[in-house]
Amino acid sequence: MKISGVRTSFALSYTALSHTALSFAALLMGAVALLAAPAQAVAQELKIGYVNSERVLREATPAKAAQQKLELEFSKRERELNDVAARLKAAADKLEKDGATLAPSEQSRRQRELVEQDRDLQRKRREFQEDLNQRRNEELAAVVERANRAIKQIFDGEKYDLIIQEVVFAGPRVDITDKVIRILNAASATPAK
Repeated sequence: MKISGVRTSFALSYTALSHTALSFAALLMGAVALLAAPAQAVAQELKIGYVNSERVLREATPAKAAQQKLELEFSKRERELNDVAARLKAAADKLEKDGATLAPSEQSRRQRELVEQDRDLQRKRREFQEDLNQRRNEELAAVVERANRAIKQIFDGEKYDLIIQEVVFAGPRVDITDKVIRILNAASATPAK
């Protein structure tokens, strides 16, 4: 008898709790509905802009100029590395071809030389890549700084409340990327003072 009484009491308590939870949920939903109406009105008054940073760094004249500058600066060194790699490959092919006719000691010596040359080439390639990355970061930082000034100019001039750069989705109505690119292009067309 006691066990069924406990079950009945538990069932009644659970039912009362469920009704209380449902009442609380209904109250909460009503409060959210009341708050949503003013929030929607406030959201409509906000002026929000979005800038696609990747597009700016790809299409703006200063970004293109920075890329050309890097290519010019590093092209000679890259060609030299490619020439060394081609010579190393030719030497490896020659060793493979002539390997059967060489004395074992000569074959071993040439293999060691090739391994050392390859190790040196890989080190030079790593240094080249590190130098290129460092210079790219420096050049892009200058472009990003100019882009941020252009964004700030748009923000102040057109009275935006919020301008963001990283989003999952943005509609064309809030996309101000073209404006930023135009300002950057115009600034780069103007001779430096």
